[in-house]
Amino acid sequence: MNTASTACDRRSFLKCATLAAGALAGAATGGACANPAPSPATGSPQPGRPVLFKAVMWGMIREPKLSVEDKFKLLADLGFDGVELDSPGGVDKRAAFEASWKTGVTIHGVVDSTHWQVRLSDPNPEVRERGLKDLLTAIRECHVCGGQGVLLVPGHGQDGSQEEVAARSLEQIRKAVPLAAKLGVRILIENVWNHFGYQHDGPGDQLPDRLVAFIDAANSPWVGSYFDVGNHRKYGVPSRWLRRLGHRVIKLHIKDFDHRTNKWAEIGEGTVDWDNLRAELARLNFCGWATAEVGGGDRKRLATIKAQMDRVLG
Repeated sequence: MNTASTACDRRSFLKCATLAAGALAGAATGGACANPAPSPATGSPQPGRPVLFKAVMWGMIREPKLSVEDKFKLLADLGFDGVELDSPGGVDKRAAFEASWKTGVTIHGVVDSTHWQVRLSDPNPEVRERGLKDLLTAIRECHVCGGQGVLLVPGHGQDGSQEEVAARSLEQIRKAVPLAAKLGVRILIENVWNHFGYQHDGPGDQLPDRLVAFIDAANSPWVGSYFDVGNHRKYGVPSRWLRRLGHRVIKLHIKDFDHRTNKWAEIGEGTVDWDNLRAELARLNFCGWATAEVGGGDRKRLATIKAQMDRVLG
């Protein structure tokens, strides 16, 4: 028997067991932790302060000469807690898992990489079935990496009425729930400019009532919200959306938007009300992942993003 191989297998098993336990704990409590565990990055939680683990998306690491492991080391050096991958496709998931284990940088989840083109709301049932197949692949690959959630854009308003889009998407999501439950991976619905769940040409004071109704209609603890802080600053106040979504919010995407100029902004330089957002997160006793979704770059750019996140999130 190869001793090194045996040790590796044992380490992998222990790593998987630990991550699986974390995923199941997260599934039971949502994004709120009644008694959140201390974080190596943020220290012990304090009353009135959320616990946030900071991450970036894999595609933001623009250092092409670095190996997969060296990219993980870069994130560790900069103080990031984790990273979010794409699936189907993207970086080799087993190589990423090994790099995660060696560096301590967690792969907390994946983004469904085909949900815009192969939509669960498409009028064509064959396209919807392909979308389901890709979602199931994303759930499996997320599990392989030790991740806890798949980000999903559930459909697009161009595919029909709000009711038609919701019905078609929910039908496919419900088919994916058993696998999600079996592997301990949440299906997390992101609020985006997809003409669904809000009025695209509407006013700037909208609330996420349609999104809330959609998530609740799934009627499953394995379906929640991946709340993107900046995506709907054009249409509403993020802290109000967060309050309305409440316990449904499991993870956060972090970016900023200036609704006065109708343009994206650097984190902390737009019109997102970060003070009120932190207050809402504290009210929820939020304990979970906050992942930057902005233009990436080299080490210097990633360090800037980390500093921006530290300033607005604490």
